[in-house]
Amino acid sequence: MPAQYGILSKINIVGEHNVHEIFLGDVIKRRRLELGMTQEQLCEGICEPITISRLENGKQTPSRSRINALLQRLGLPGERYYALVSKNEEEEARLRREINDDIVQFYQKIGEEKVQVWEQATRALDELEGITDSDDTLARQFILRNRALLGERSGAYPYERQLEMLLEAMHLTAPRFDPEEVGQLRYTWDEIQLINQIAMVYALTGQRKTAIGLYSQLLKYLQKYMESKKYLCLVTFNYARELVVAKRYEDAIEVAEIGRKTCIDRGHYQFLPGLLAIKAECAYFLGDRACSKELYCQARYIYKAIGDEHNLKKLEIDAREQLGTEFSF
Repeated sequence: MPAQYGILSKINIVGEHNVHEIFLGDVIKRRRLELGMTQEQLCEGICEPITISRLENGKQTPSRSRINALLQRLGLPGERYYALVSKNEEEEARLRREINDDIVQFYQKIGEEKVQVWEQATRALDELEGITDSDDTLARQFILRNRALLGERSGAYPYERQLEMLLEAMHLTAPRFDPEEVGQLRYTWDEIQLINQIAMVYALTGQRKTAIGLYSQLLKYLQKYMESKKYLCLVTFNYARELVVAKRYEDAIEVAEIGRKTCIDRGHYQFLPGLLAIKAECAYFLGDRACSKELYCQARYIYKAIGDEHNLKKLEIDAREQLGTEFSF
C-alpha cells in the first residue's frame, strides 16, 4: 500500500508507475455525469443524496465500504483508490475476505471438510454481523447473500428459500431491481454477484429461459460499463453452461471463448478449466471429437495443476461418458 493516504475527499490514485492525488468527489461527479445518472440514482440503497452532494463538493467522505460501492456502480475499479480507514472498517474488510475465501472452499470440498468450512464461514458471518450497524445495507446484503449460499449445517436451503433470500438481499440496495430489465440500473460488485446467483437458482428450479436471459443481460452490462473484468470469467462460465443445457452449442462456445480470453488476460485461472470443458462438450456434440479430446486434456491438466480434485474427477467422468470409457488422457 502506498505511504500516502487521502484526507477527507482527497485521495490517491495508483497508476502504472506512480501515485498522484485527486479529489474523489471530482472523479465521482465526472463519471456520474458521463453516465447520465442523478445523485439519487447513484446513491439508492447506499446512502442519502445529501451525502453524494457533500462528497462531490469535498465536504464529506463516507465510509470506505460506501465509497467502494459508489465507485463500483460507476464502473470504476475501487482497488485503484486508497483512503483512510478505521479499525472497524479494517476488521470488516478482513472478515469479508475470509468469508469470500471460505465460500470458494465450501463449493470445492466434500464430506467432513465441507462441514468444517461451513462452520468457519458461519462463525465469520456471525462476527461480521456483530460489528455491523443496523443501517449498513451493504454489510447486511453481504451477510444475507452468503448465508443463502451456505445454507444450514445439514445442507442447502430449498431453492425457493434461496431465491427469496437473494432477492431480499438485492432489494436492500436496489429496490427497483427487475430481472427482465437488468440494464436500467448501475450495480456494485456485490449486486453483480447477486444477479449471477439469482440466475443460478432460476436455472436449478428449471426456469432456464429466465436464467439465460439474466446472464445475457449481465454479460452485456459488464462489457459495457465495468472497467474491471473481474467477474466476466464467472458470468461467462455460468452463462455458457446454461447454453449447453439448452443445446445452443455454437452460442455456448462463443460465450466460453470470451471467458477463456478474459481468464488469460487477467491471469485468473479458477474458471479456465471449466470454460475449456464447456468448449470440449460443445465440440463433441458438434461432431469434432479431436477438438473435444484436446480441450478435455487441457482442462484436466489445469485442474490437476491447481489441485481441484473435486472438479478433476467430475471432468474425467464427463469426458469418458462422451468420448467412451476407453478414452485416456
